[in-house]
Amino acid sequence: MPTDYARRLLSIERTAEGNAHLGWMLAFIAGATNAGGFLAVQQYTSHMTGMVSAAADGLVLGQHQALLTAVGALLSFLAGAACTAVLVNFGRQHRAHSIFALPLLLEAACLLLFGLLGAWLQGLQALFIPAAVAILCFTMGLQNALITKVSRAEIRTTHVTGIVTDLGIELGRALYGRLGSEPVQANTPKLRLLGGLLLAFAVGGVLGAWAFKVLGYAATLPLAAWLAFLGAVPAWDDVDRLRAR
Repeated sequence: MPTDYARRLLSIERTAEGNAHLGWMLAFIAGATNAGGFLAVQQYTSHMTGMVSAAADGLVLGQHQALLTAVGALLSFLAGAACTAVLVNFGRQHRAHSIFALPLLLEAACLLLFGLLGAWLQGLQALFIPAAVAILCFTMGLQNALITKVSRAEIRTTHVTGIVTDLGIELGRALYGRLGSEPVQANTPKLRLLGGLLLAFAVGGVLGAWAFKVLGYAATLPLAAWLAFLGAVPAWDDVDRLRAR
């Protein structure tokens, strides 16, 4: 049942399988949001390396608009990550079963806001671009902090540099194990996890770009609906428990 899967995916008691499934799903959503968002605002918003470089370039070249946009994006991502920490700690303090569901619900709301207001604000470029970048970066900060806390910093989903690096290390171990004089074994479960994250991000990027090209801003609505459903199941369980008291 989908509801049972949602409960397992966001359970307080974490398993390697649950972390992997949640990581793959969020990597897909990050890839779709990053690629689709680029078609909307001509900026990638899921990782901050480029934003820091853009801020540095804007500062040195005197391009104040680029500097402000990059700094705003960085602060929005930071605010999203901080918001996840607040929500998770709030849930733990109140012994809620929806600890990890709250950031997902907020992420769904942000994607819904972007999907509904994007077309309406598109004509107001001076307002739309900074607002859209801020919303998308905040959303990615929420998501990356969530999977970081859930997996105890073993999984990231909004950028693939670390994923590709770790994947290369494990592949190098496997290669050395076959050709080297000393027995070295690759971590097969980790290879599967990393490969799945990379594939999910890439597939999400392709489908996200295609969906935005065909549907425009409405392409974010199915992503928002899926996240809202997943988060709503454990959140509703908490509501039922409160009613039963």
